[in-house]
Amino acid sequence: MSRRLHLNVNILNAGVFGGSWRFPGTDGTASYTIEHYTSIAKRAEQAKLDAVFLADGPSLDPQIRHRTANNLEPTTVLARIAAQTERIGLIGTLSSSYNDPVELARRLGDLDYVSGGRFGWNVVTTAGAVAARNFGRTSEPGHALRYRRAAEFTEQVVAAWAARTALVSSQGRPVVVQAGGSSDGRRLASRVGEVIFSADQDIEHARAFRAEIRAGAAAFGRRPEDVVVLPGLSTVVGGTEAEARARRELLDEILPREYARGRLAGQLGISLDGLSDDEPIPPELLVAPDEAGGSQTFYRMVKAIIETERPTLGRLLKKLSGGGGHRIVVGTPEQIADDIELWFRTGAADGFNVMPDVLPSGFDDFAGHVVPELRRRGLFRTDYEGTTLRDHLGLGLPDAGPYELRPLEPAL
Repeated sequence: MSRRLHLNVNILNAGVFGGSWRFPGTDGTASYTIEHYTSIAKRAEQAKLDAVFLADGPSLDPQIRHRTANNLEPTTVLARIAAQTERIGLIGTLSSSYNDPVELARRLGDLDYVSGGRFGWNVVTTAGAVAARNFGRTSEPGHALRYRRAAEFTEQVVAAWAARTALVSSQGRPVVVQAGGSSDGRRLASRVGEVIFSADQDIEHARAFRAEIRAGAAAFGRRPEDVVVLPGLSTVVGGTEAEARARRELLDEILPREYARGRLAGQLGISLDGLSDDEPIPPELLVAPDEAGGSQTFYRMVKAIIETERPTLGRLLKKLSGGGGHRIVVGTPEQIADDIELWFRTGAADGFNVMPDVLPSGFDDFAGHVVPELRRRGLFRTDYEGTTLRDHLGLGLPDAGPYELRPLEPAL
């Protein structure tokens, strides 16, 4: 079977851009209604996408003052989507840091069963002091500790799924999804990940990342072709190139500055107080990526931009658009399809986790114009060939490994 392009849509509140909720014609509070998610999921299924994806974190971010957030728990939303769709995959983010593996295995295993084998679990380690305080801690656990627990936690969940003798889904068990660009994250991805979410601005770095993950999987006794790498891709679609650029410029104008500065400061772990928009961030303030707290994936991304492009703070905020570091492509459907095809055919990606600029309008543009262009090029399916998420991804059921159910240390 020839290699196939894979596409998910990330239903990220009003859109990935920090000011998306302010975009003309957009309901800024729609992400607090279940209809927002079910309607986008139905549109994604009509477009024959592999899956819908929900990000999440077990905390109420103080940045809620400046933009809307995902306020509904992922498995609750995905259960409703499952009831209103038939084929689209369902991927949800749930923390390995602040959950119990046996309870989570049952919850996710049951959702996989009732959805007809369409569920995928995005394994994350929860960074940030805000989440830590929500669980009675004064500071976040160390990066290495979070990833050690994540590896053990995932093994326990997989062991629990493998031990099920009743209510087993038609795909055997949920697909394990992992996102992490740090050294610890790449090792975890190679060890347990079947779908890998990544963040890359540079095509050559993306090719090297994919090759490293696949080689790492082989070192763990896995088949490299059983790993699907999906970088995040933010899209701004216009009928003409000028329309697309004008849309992007408007999104930059309506970006809440307080939100953008606060998010960037949190990602870098430094204060931006006193730094004007006309000044660059001094590179000497940034530590080595492996020494950074929080999300090292996005820290690496932003640090690389600062060191190679030396942008002013204002220009950096516009480049990131409050989205945190995923690559942004602006253009016509044909131009965006050109970019997707280049990354796919040169081995930089197996597909993309698509993050539309504004929801639902940006996804309507992508599904209605970019997807048909990808089909015209023979890159994307015209219909589903199977019923499960594993079918869509071309993945078989992996060996459960030498995992055994055993006590795990209490949540971090």
